[in-house]
Amino acid sequence: MGETPGTLDELARRAGKWLSLSAAPPERHTTAVIADRFDRITWRDTYEQSAALRELAEELNERHDRTRHHTTDLLTDVFLAAYKVNPRLRERAEMDPSRLVNHQVITSLVESREFAELRRETAGDPYAAAMAVLAQATALRRMLEATRGAQDKAEQARKAQQDAEHAATAVAETLQQAADETDRTGGAEGADEDGAVPPPPAADAVQHTIEAAEASEAAARQAAQAATQALAAAAPGIRIAARNAVSKAAEGARAEAALMRAWGVGPGELERMPFGQRARLAERLRTSRLAERAELIGRFRQMADGERARKVENATGELVGVTLGNDLSRVIPSELANLGLPALRAVFAARYAAGELMLYDSQGEQATGRGAIIACVDTSHSMYEAGPGGITREAWAKACALALLDQARHARRDFVGILFSAADRLKVFRFPADRPADVAHVLDFAETFLGGGTSYQRPLSAAGGLLEEEFNDAARMRGDIVMLTDDDCGVTEEWMRGWNEAKHRLGFRVFGVAIGAPRVAETDSVLDALCDNLRAIEDLTDVHAAADLFRVI
Repeated sequence: MGETPGTLDELARRAGKWLSLSAAPPERHTTAVIADRFDRITWRDTYEQSAALRELAEELNERHDRTRHHTTDLLTDVFLAAYKVNPRLRERAEMDPSRLVNHQVITSLVESREFAELRRETAGDPYAAAMAVLAQATALRRMLEATRGAQDKAEQARKAQQDAEHAATAVAETLQQAADETDRTGGAEGADEDGAVPPPPAADAVQHTIEAAEASEAAARQAAQAATQALAAAAPGIRIAARNAVSKAAEGARAEAALMRAWGVGPGELERMPFGQRARLAERLRTSRLAERAELIGRFRQMADGERARKVENATGELVGVTLGNDLSRVIPSELANLGLPALRAVFAARYAAGELMLYDSQGEQATGRGAIIACVDTSHSMYEAGPGGITREAWAKACALALLDQARHARRDFVGILFSAADRLKVFRFPADRPADVAHVLDFAETFLGGGTSYQRPLSAAGGLLEEEFNDAARMRGDIVMLTDDDCGVTEEWMRGWNEAKHRLGFRVFGVAIGAPRVAETDSVLDALCDNLRAIEDLTDVHAAADLFRVI
């Protein structure tokens, strides 16, 4: 031990470093991602709503976090990195030493090329960010297991740093006690104008605490260096695991987003949907046979959107030649030129009165329906048969029906889905135009399969009854019925007479689609007799085979 300084000033100079540390110890953060109050509230709300997140946190805490909460902080960071639009990380020096492993993990995640792809699906979306955390759970477990040694070193560095801070506080306290003792006793013998001399016991105490602080500082530096070395050794493995984790999470996020879009669930609707409801919906879509139809449904909806874009309501259509008439909106330029000559104006007027003006002739497809769109979907046993590409007839029919639902929403028309098979098996799903289409109701329609044989009379009678009801309640006519089936079956003459009378009275049209069964579309089939427009679909991978439906309905 060196010679004890003789005055308080000398002791204070020696203790100056520790006095500054005790007065303003550096702030150490436990989370790596910089977050504001609203971000933290979002995380807490999401954590409280997600049982899966809480279970993951409890599991990781039990296996890797018996004394501190660094694993919970790690999940917070992973969530915020995915949720924030532009996540920023703290500097390593700002971190609590026990969270240096977390900082390395988050840095590896954020710096991976795949992370930008992930955030395209998760930024600003708490649910998607939470799902990204869960998707990375396996990789997080492996990283925590692989960095146990580094985490132990980091924990030792934290404790050593705490010891150094406590030692600094002890220096300040003993110096203050020495000053108080000096004031009380008037100082030791030998005090002069250079400063008061504290009593030897007080001065010795200050000297001891300074030396203890120096030793603690050296131990803290050594522990920090050991933690840094351990973390550097673990860093390559962390980076590889992080890239794999982010890639898997991004793939899952894209798949779920595509699944939602395929089923007509838009981003706005998802944002308004409670966390639990959205989680249940996603689980239902992922685990049921509906997931297999997502790609087909998406292609159908995309095709139908394109056909709607091509269709111009109330337009004259495509120019095909010249004809005669008196429609001034279609008069050709040479006829209009006659109006500029006074001598020919009378001739123009006479030809106009006689309907003999030369006009552009055009033809086009216009939607004439105003009543409900009704899709009658055959769900008999044979519809479960798969065609090219492994697509079942039922899947093709349901995808077409859901695109017709979109068509009805676009035109502000009611939509009804009628599932049928045998005469005693029928299920009706109604989607009024004045109310949003409930997602769960849409999924029930898409997922229901009745099985059994095929009967035409029951579903068509139900469809006609609904159009009759619509006419009586709202005076709407000209509905459209689309019959999607793979079978042909007989109807009675009496029923056929009633059917034709209803068609004439209500002005509805019937479109038939024979799916994977060309013979059903033959001219002598019952379906042909029932329908105004009938086509056969042989290639179930071709959604454009039904494109004209979306131009005329």
